[in-house]
Amino acid sequence: MNFHRWTRHAALLLATMTVLLSGCTTYVTTQVTAFSDWSGSDATRTYAFTRTADQQNNLELTTYERIVANELATHAFRQVDAGAARYLVGLSYGIRSDMVTVAQPVYYNPWPAPYWGWGRPFDPWGPWGPYGPYATAYVNQSYPVFTHLLGVRITERASGKEVYNVTARNAGEESSLVRAMPYLARSALSDFPLGNGVVHTVKIPLDKNGGASNEIGATPAAAPAPASGAKAAQ
Repeated sequence: MNFHRWTRHAALLLATMTVLLSGCTTYVTTQVTAFSDWSGSDATRTYAFTRTADQQNNLELTTYERIVANELATHAFRQVDAGAARYLVGLSYGIRSDMVTVAQPVYYNPWPAPYWGWGRPFDPWGPWGPYGPYATAYVNQSYPVFTHLLGVRITERASGKEVYNVTARNAGEESSLVRAMPYLARSALSDFPLGNGVVHTVKIPLDKNGGASNEIGATPAAAPAPASGAKAAQ
């Protein structure tokens, strides 16, 4: 899976903030980009998964197809045999690791306490209290960051025409693509169908068990106006 340089830098910046805030983060943030020529109706949303030659007999992909199928079902898609399907759905996915280095503040006391004879009368600690005056230094600390990617491509079976292509990407400390996949799939299809060229950010809260919550929030980015079938995520 190739990543453009600017995309990689943006992902690393997002991942750095994710790592630093991981102690209080209660949601997963995913960037979604869609290209669309969708004109189907609910009545025609039958589909089958399709695989490339190197994806055959792949148990990992089978797992991801089930996750995506659950999300497609929420948008009136019905999985059928390939010969009876109006659409073919293909998946692409990947994970990559990087190291990010962040300057972290470290506080230290250049004047060891106690400070006898300083400050107010009968104040053995002086004007700085029992811990003395603190100075600040910075130490570089490195963190592993993992970028997860899911692509969902929908084509018309009869004509081979691509009608929808959406990519979901997030980054953080999670080293398992399996655990990241439910968030990627839900984000990718959270507002189906998006208009052509739409880019937005989806935030999925974590439930008390650490799984994906049913609540989804989407923050649109600057992009062309969505198609008439698109709706804003709540």
